[in-house]
Amino acid sequence: MKPHIHTIHHHHFGWDNSLTPQLHAAPGDTLEFAIQDASGGQLTEHSTAADVPKFDFSLTNPVNGPVYIDGAEAGDVLSVEILDFQESYWGWTGLIPGFGLLAADFPDPWLHISRYDRASVQFTPEITLPTRPFSGTIGLAPAEKGPHSVVPPRRVGGNLDIRDLTRGAVLYLPVEVPGALFSVGDTHACQGDGEVCGTAVETAMNVQLRFGLLKGAKYSAPRFEVPASGMAQVDREGYYATTGVGPDLFAAAQDAVRAMIDHLGRAYRLGPELAYALCSVAVDLKISEIVDAPNWVVSAYLPRGIFG
Repeated sequence: MKPHIHTIHHHHFGWDNSLTPQLHAAPGDTLEFAIQDASGGQLTEHSTAADVPKFDFSLTNPVNGPVYIDGAEAGDVLSVEILDFQESYWGWTGLIPGFGLLAADFPDPWLHISRYDRASVQFTPEITLPTRPFSGTIGLAPAEKGPHSVVPPRRVGGNLDIRDLTRGAVLYLPVEVPGALFSVGDTHACQGDGEVCGTAVETAMNVQLRFGLLKGAKYSAPRFEVPASGMAQVDREGYYATTGVGPDLFAAAQDAVRAMIDHLGRAYRLGPELAYALCSVAVDLKISEIVDAPNWVVSAYLPRGIFG
């Protein structure tokens, strides 16, 4: 008989070290979190682009918690072992006006609904992506008085959007306040490195996590471990890559994605909005070179194996 695991349903908006903990847990404990999608339930599987401008952004990106970890003190490091996810069956990817790497290029709201199971995401009838669940927002309360927005990542974690934090990974987070005050949310069915349009395949999930504590480790920023089984498995057909070159990494990333949108239109007849969204959920941005001044190189990798 499996031991009972406490499930945390309570969520909050923003990081704040004055929030009342929902639960006390000890190092070694396993907890479950019932996470809403990043819209906080404002979008459904029947929503359309017309619903995107109706967002109440004060209710987006809810995170479950906080959890007080007994014995955690400033200067310690909380380890978070990612055990498992229970996925749902649908998710959304949206273009939100004013948000995303190419916000100026895509000013209009747009919404796409995907269906998925534990193995694959049916992005379109012709495009199938591997399901790769992870929590985009996972972190601790900062020492500074809040509230603080959940949008930017921080040295204590937060909206990291690291797609490798899937089953079997371990995340290490610097503790700044007594009890660490851990929260988690923003579950994704899949995402490309960079999440360039600002959304992945956003979806509700339950996630099980096990906690540990490294006393006095004093990390300056999050670190993580990824097992071999957690690495990408979509390289059977190789990759097509575009690049951006210049003295500004952000601008180079924009140029690499614009070039990939152009390629997806030419090679696969995808419209610009769908191509941009596909870049966010499947294309990996990488810094290929950052030592040969004055210009740096950012590459965008498209796995060919996602096309049927």
